[in-house]
Amino acid sequence: MTTKFLVGYDGSDESKRALDFAIERAELVDASLTIAYVLEWSPYSFLTPEEIEQRHKRRQEEITRAQEAVIEPLIASLDGKVKIETVIKYGNISDTLISTATEIGAAQIILGRKGSSGITSRMFGSTAGNLVQSSPVPCTIVP
Repeated sequence: MTTKFLVGYDGSDESKRALDFAIERAELVDASLTIAYVLEWSPYSFLTPEEIEQRHKRRQEEITRAQEAVIEPLIASLDGKVKIETVIKYGNISDTLISTATEIGAAQIILGRKGSSGITSRMFGSTAGNLVQSSPVPCTIVP
């Protein structure tokens, strides 16, 4: 069975460094990568049936836009030395990465650190902090 690494990716410089790190590690141990792009979304809202329909339509448009603007150019830029799959999902970033890691049987989650140090991250926690505390698999946070 091939080892899989899950990489959280959003197109930022931090996520690019995390992906570079993941590719290097995957080449060393002959692992495959799953690159996950998570669109932040909260299920905690009360909507009418019409609003739900519009929200679903916007979600589909956002997924298509993410695929075309972020994922396809990324895949085209990689050299193909490592087997790569991609997923685009909606949800809380850390929760979605954890559930994706479980679904695909990832041995590790790799994520770039954005370095938020404001009051918001102290009150609610950062994505990286939440991920490390809740993940069922080892996590590497790339600075």
